[in-house]
Amino acid sequence: MAYTDIDNPTDFFRIKLYNGNNNPQNIAWDETDTNMAPDWLWIKSRTGNTVFSHVLGDSVRGGGKYLVSDTTAAEVSNNNVIKTFNTNGFSVGGATFVSEGSRTYVAWGWKETATAGFDIVSYTGNATGGRTIAHSLSAVPKMMIVKNRDAAIKWAVYHASNTAAPGTDHLKLNANDATADDDSTWNDTVPTSSVFSVGGSTSTNGDGTAYIAYLFADVKGYSNFGIYTGNGSASDGPVAHLGFRPAFLIIKNNSHADDWRLFDDKRSTTGPSNPIDKHIYAHTSGAEAASSTNGVPDGVDFLSNGFKIRQATNGLNRDGGTYIYMAWAASPFVNSNGIPTTAF
Repeated sequence: MAYTDIDNPTDFFRIKLYNGNNNPQNIAWDETDTNMAPDWLWIKSRTGNTVFSHVLGDSVRGGGKYLVSDTTAAEVSNNNVIKTFNTNGFSVGGATFVSEGSRTYVAWGWKETATAGFDIVSYTGNATGGRTIAHSLSAVPKMMIVKNRDAAIKWAVYHASNTAAPGTDHLKLNANDATADDDSTWNDTVPTSSVFSVGGSTSTNGDGTAYIAYLFADVKGYSNFGIYTGNGSASDGPVAHLGFRPAFLIIKNNSHADDWRLFDDKRSTTGPSNPIDKHIYAHTSGAEAASSTNGVPDGVDFLSNGFKIRQATNGLNRDGGTYIYMAWAASPFVNSNGIPTTAF
């Protein structure tokens, strides 16, 4: 029996905490066993009197270009932000977004391969409904994030567990809105193992417009994209079984207007250990926040086989609310040799 398709998740996904210094700098991952050249890079300032937008870059568009998840802004060209994608990390310029002195940053990096269920697709729109775009996952995407590079247009997010009709519905990465019903975004068609569909919406297929799309599939022991229902309990919240201990987790209430929350196993008040109380909002430029109840840290527990919600707030555990999640592994629950992982 195969417990996992990937024994070493850090071959494909890594997290780095680093300090700004007002200068360009090369940032290397902490892991030393292997190298990992990122193809998708997401950087966010964590602290400071003034906080800055998220910075998202990829190797397809190359260094010197970035987008921000918390606004609808078009792609920005600036060689002083993300400069290069390196063999075992990346380099940044001295821009405040990525390297201001006395400020801390977090960077999440993914490697693009079919093995890891991740593909980056660049395409030009033609405003034709019913159009299909080829991808290289060789699996059905469970999540897609698409951005119009040329204009101030919303980020469109597809999630297979979003509703009973995911081909019609979408979320906005740049806003906390609940699920919206619009068949012009995905042409009311779910993706296949070779293509995804777009309608005539300017968010996914404007005429002559450049787009970038990030596509993700489930990979046993490495990535999982699912849904849970809130129960309103702070002491015994929902549990999601992933098949791995998560390293990075994104949660969004899709039935109500609540925040996109980003958690990882390197940022917690007591860490790295449970509860994972520190989160960043994907749709705002706000600083990292730590959740607590009566002065006691709470949020999410990262388990050896998934995660458990540890608070009763609407953002994570509204009674009866439905929440989509996106998770990537620190280690599989059981590796290919039958050896189980350890929890925090």
